[in-house]
Order: sequence, then C-alpha cells, then structure tokens
Amino acid sequence: MDYIKIHFGNDLDSRFEKTIQEMFQSINPMFNLSERTWKPQMDMYETKDEIIILCEIAGVQKEDLELEINSKAVKIHGKRSGLIPKEKTTYRLAEIQYGVFERILFLPVPIDTGKVSAAYTNGFLQVQLAKLPLDKARSIEIETDG
Repeated sequence: MDYIKIHFGNDLDSRFEKTIQEMFQSINPMFNLSERTWKPQMDMYETKDEIIILCEIAGVQKEDLELEINSKAVKIHGKRSGLIPKEKTTYRLAEIQYGVFERILFLPVPIDTGKVSAAYTNGFLQVQLAKLPLDKARSIEIETDG
C-alpha cells in the first residue's frame, strides 16, 4: 500500500476532550470518553546505508502490529490489550498505556521499499530501511525526430 493516512480535525476540541478524559482518569483509570490512543517511545537513527527505527512496545502481540512503508514515511500501528483486573480491584497507580497506538515517522531521505526488514524481540520492534542511492548518475539516450 503506497499511502499514509492523514487525520484532520479541530485541535481545540481534541485538547478539551483530552483534558476532561485526564480529569476523570485520575478518579478512575478505566474511564474513557473515546477509545484511548497512545504513542510508544521511538528512536530513529541512520548509518551511511540505512535508517533504523527502534520502537518500544512491550506487551504488544506480534499479531496486533502493522507496519506500512512508502519511500518517504513509515507508519507503525497496533494495539496493546490490557490485563483484566480482578473484581473489587482499586487502582492506586495506572501509568501503563493500553489500547491502540499509531506513529507516523517522516524519513530524512528516500528509502528503497524493496529492502526493508523488521524484527520484534524483547518488547522492541526494529525496522531497518535501506537508503536509495542518490548520487548515482544515469545516462539517458536522446532520440531524434524524423
């Protein structure tokens, strides 16, 4: 798939909804106005030949991960399911984020979408993206009219 989904919306409304949601979550962490989303921590660095993305997503099942790539951006999205608390449980601290997540990273240079690898180990997703060689010159044959 060669596209990245772009969300548009009124920023003021989303900030207001988030503030109310955070207020009620401090009373009861399981309270949600809408489906919760979170953003996993990521590192992106590059070598001479590739760009490497490291995404911290402990507790996410491999089946719940999706990776979409085009030559200019990477979209990592999925879902981390929460543990069901025992009956009559009272939360004293609730910092672990559950639910759906999505991150879109725009790449500093074009990449070769045919040379991508991804591995998920010990709660980290590592994506390796080969850079497209930009400095190679190519000869173009000039045709004549007539």
